[in-house]
Amino acid sequence: MQGFYTVTQKIKDQLLADADVNTVTSGDIARVDLAKQSIYPISHLMVNNVSNNDQVLTFSMSVLAMDVVNVSKEETTDIFRGNNNEQDILNTQLVVLNKLVQLLRGGGLHQEKYQLQGTPSFEPFYDRFENEVAGWALSFEIIVPNEVEIC
Repeated sequence: MQGFYTVTQKIKDQLLADADVNTVTSGDIARVDLAKQSIYPISHLMVNNVSNNDQVLTFSMSVLAMDVVNVSKEETTDIFRGNNNEQDILNTQLVVLNKLVQLLRGGGLHQEKYQLQGTPSFEPFYDRFENEVAGWALSFEIIVPNEVEIC
C-alpha cells in the first residue's frame, strides 16, 4: 500500500540521491539538530495533512532545503552578492527541489504513481534557525492510489 511510510520514504530516497543533499530529516523542524555543521546541506520533510478522496490519498507536504551560510572574512567587493555564499545556496537548493518536482510531475516518481497535483510553490528563507542558514521551502501535494478496500 502506498501510505505514509512509502510516500515519505520515496521522497527521502529521491532527496538523498541528489549530490547537493547530505541529510534528510522529517517531522517537527524544532527537533532537528541544526547546530551540527557536518550534516549540511539538509532537506527536511513535513507531511502537513492527508486528504482521503475516494480512489486516492492526497498528501500535502513541505520540504525545506537548506545549507549553512558561510561569511568570508575578506572585504566585500560585490555589494550585490555580498561576502557570503547565500546566493550559491539559494541556487543549489532550488535546483534540488526543482528536480524533485519534475520527477513528481512526469518523471520516475510520477510513473510509480507518486504524482504531483496542482502548482507547487517555492519560498526562499534566510537565517530561519539557530545557525545562519538559507534555503527554500517547497509546498506541494502528491496524489497516490488509495488501496484500502472495505470488502
